[in-house]
Amino acid sequence: MNPSNKPLAGLTVIELGSLIAGPFAARILAEFGAAVIKIESPDGGDPLRMWRKLYEGTSLWWYVQSRNKKSLTVNLKHAAGREIVHKLVAEADIVVENFRPGVLEKLGLGWDALSAINPGLVMLRLSGFGQTGPMAQQPGFGAIGESMGGLRYVTGFPDRPPVKTGISIGDSIAALWGVIGTLMALRHKERGDTDGKGGRGQVVDVALYEAVFAMMESLVPEFDVCGFVRERTGNIMPGITPSNTHSTRDGKHVTIGANGDAIFKRLMEAIGREDLAKDPELTDNAGRDARRSELYAAIDTWTTAHDESAVLAVLTAAEVPASRVYSVADIFADPQYLARQMIESATLPDGRPFKIPGIVPKLSETPGSTEWLGPALGEHTDETLLRLGYSTAEISALRDAGSI
Repeated sequence: MNPSNKPLAGLTVIELGSLIAGPFAARILAEFGAAVIKIESPDGGDPLRMWRKLYEGTSLWWYVQSRNKKSLTVNLKHAAGREIVHKLVAEADIVVENFRPGVLEKLGLGWDALSAINPGLVMLRLSGFGQTGPMAQQPGFGAIGESMGGLRYVTGFPDRPPVKTGISIGDSIAALWGVIGTLMALRHKERGDTDGKGGRGQVVDVALYEAVFAMMESLVPEFDVCGFVRERTGNIMPGITPSNTHSTRDGKHVTIGANGDAIFKRLMEAIGREDLAKDPELTDNAGRDARRSELYAAIDTWTTAHDESAVLAVLTAAEVPASRVYSVADIFADPQYLARQMIESATLPDGRPFKIPGIVPKLSETPGSTEWLGPALGEHTDETLLRLGYSTAEISALRDAGSI
């Protein structure tokens, strides 16, 4: 579609973040039409450029995380560099940053300074512990947020130490909350002065540990009312039965979610356990959970007697929610992924075709899209400065001085 028709077209975002949380939030805004100018240090730029698997010296992750963004190199330690940021902020709608609290203030780029330049600015601030509180200025990555937020304590098996998920989920969750908060702040700004406070910008303050904590379901009231501390339970969820991952005869793994009353009955009939399907004690979740060990043993007995393909065929025919545990190879071949355009084709700078993930969510009228991949370091510096009114001679002088 025409990029100008995307839902966030017309919004300008200045990204001051690096690595994961801030850049992921800005990436989502860019995918849906916002003009994102990513400010990077001239000395190497965002470290993500060199993270994980590299191709021709650049991270493959980088090309996705920074798609649709423009790269501008600025040395924030130089007064001339900070002046560039001030000029950009004056015409921007959003600033996204994930520095440790206090760093931007020391540079004269904190909220007070930037909102004085642009009172309508919305500033998304992502940090380990938020902008206030006794831990605010401590460093904190996603792993710390996942631990402090309660996620890691409940992840894993009871006889082993806590484990992490296979991705940087704490950073990503924080980014999603950040985008939600930013869009709410923009909506408030659009309302004008109807409540006496609209028409102005504000800070969206997202702490990684709080972003994770907000996902922890009934953890708080269960502890407060019942004194219950949720522990690690492996692949099962006590109180929601049956829902588990089971091994098959050929060494594969299938996740089965049959905790609905009618679904449970269909599952038991499909695996030849009509006795359990008809058992009056198992007609509701509470009754099934009380006998979960028996039920999981019955399901295990059935799955381990059949190959994965046969297990999935039977469960699909019985309309029981089930899935193999997908590897990325499974994802690449899956017709559902392909039908939903969740695997896109793109081209690396040297012309090599490669695949990138599609865009979420799916909007029926104004979908997001990939316009270009993550840019080269400073690829848009001259273009941006010329637009701000700098002459070619001034740009050369800034470059010679190390300000850009």
